[in-house]
Amino acid sequence: MEEDIRRRVDAQRSSLVRRLESRLDVPLAVLGLAWLALLVFELTLGLSPFLARLGLAIWVVFVIDFGFKFALAPDRVRYLRRHWLTALSLAIPALRSVRALRALRVLRAARTVRGLRLLRLVTSWNRGMRALGRTMRRRGFGYVMLLTLLVLVSGAAGMYAFERGVSPERGIDDYGSALWWTAMILATMGSEYWPRTPEGRLLCLLLAVYGFTVFGYVTAALASFFISRDTEQQAVRRRDTAREIAALRRQEQPDHRA
Repeated sequence: MEEDIRRRVDAQRSSLVRRLESRLDVPLAVLGLAWLALLVFELTLGLSPFLARLGLAIWVVFVIDFGFKFALAPDRVRYLRRHWLTALSLAIPALRSVRALRALRVLRAARTVRGLRLLRLVTSWNRGMRALGRTMRRRGFGYVMLLTLLVLVSGAAGMYAFERGVSPERGIDDYGSALWWTAMILATMGSEYWPRTPEGRLLCLLLAVYGFTVFGYVTAALASFFISRDTEQQAVRRRDTAREIAALRRQEQPDHRA
């Protein structure tokens, strides 16, 4: 009896979580893209007080949403395992205010800040990917192109933040150069400049892996498009040929009505 009651309660809680996710899909997707855009501004130009408060408000909304869903989940451990990257992305902004982390910054300030920025960038990619997945139900070629655009813009911002002022010659000293460098990495063409910082090298590796993956997908998609186009043209030519042959046969048949 108690087992049946527990199962019904778990089913109701799961149903409530699904309804909540379906209703909040679009608003959370918009906030996720705005969160990624704020990160790009922070890494390149810095945030004004208004944008900083806006980012804090979005973070609070994400924390409330995650906490509510976590509380309603029938199996909280399983839920946390499935959404560990989301939990990490929400924990990183809170870590910046911890006193122990501030003490660590005193010892290794630059490396700590760059490491946190890299973690924020990777987790923001995950949130941006999920946001695009919610808004675009059919994840096809358009989804991959928009996701690549997000990776390009945010990856260039991260590379600019990590490598700015590191190399006096042929370095990445402006966002335009970082954008061009990231585009060349994603296009698998490479560049004359290679990152000097550990965070920049790790980001370069992630961008290169993504670039190889997307390049293979785009190649397969284009090949499939041209093959299907040739197949359709061949089918049209076969139908036209069959019609011409049928017309010739009708003309060659004797007129028995005479």
